[in-house]
Amino acid sequence: MLALAGIALFFGFVALGTWQVKRLSWKLALIERVQQRVHASPVALPPQAEWARLDPAALEYQAVQARGQWLAAKTVLAQAATELGSGFWVMTPLQLEPNNGQDGGQDGGQVLVNRGFIPDSQRAAWSEPAYVASHTPAGPVDVSGLLRLSEPGGGFLRHNEPARQRWYSRDVAAIARAGGLGAAAPFFIDAGIPAQTPPLPGASASQVPRPGMTVVRFHNNHLVYALTWYGLAAMVVGAAWLVARHGKKKA
Repeated sequence: MLALAGIALFFGFVALGTWQVKRLSWKLALIERVQQRVHASPVALPPQAEWARLDPAALEYQAVQARGQWLAAKTVLAQAATELGSGFWVMTPLQLEPNNGQDGGQDGGQVLVNRGFIPDSQRAAWSEPAYVASHTPAGPVDVSGLLRLSEPGGGFLRHNEPARQRWYSRDVAAIARAGGLGAAAPFFIDAGIPAQTPPLPGASASQVPRPGMTVVRFHNNHLVYALTWYGLAAMVVGAAWLVARHGKKKA
């Protein structure tokens, strides 16, 4: 019975170690793809006609560009924790121009844009429609940034409360519904591209919203996990050897 348990543990640990090796290979390939997307020249957003069948995950962190007009009145603030401390992301929809001014571009619709970070001290100001309007460029604008996936539901132990305008995550669908957007993209844009944005100088009134703060970092502990599982498998073999040796001595 003990031998069967040992065999089961050995093969179980080996299987888990091998799975982590495969995960390591997948993670390294993902990191390479994302780095290529972040450092690539921005491309036009997918056409609105493709949004319904689009797989945003296949384009996440792709550098993109869009042209349109800000819908300042529909700006919301989403809670943020950044290198500059706690604060909020300024999320403003962009009404896209048909075809983005070029063939093959988007056909209108709206895309939510994370314009950047503001500290806690500026929440009250950015909650005032008049202040937002005065700090939002009028007329057509060009926006470059990284395509990001929606963050549905809310944050850790906190659910978004659209009725109270409390957003703990950048939930594209919920923000679009709350703002009455009729044709919103299923993704959002993080304005600014980290590879092209100067180092953070600190937050001041003249530097917010602060764009280009996307954290392009992936936890990659799969090699450690693989070595741990293989180590446990080796320990099972060692324990089996000690038990067998002890049994021979008693015999």
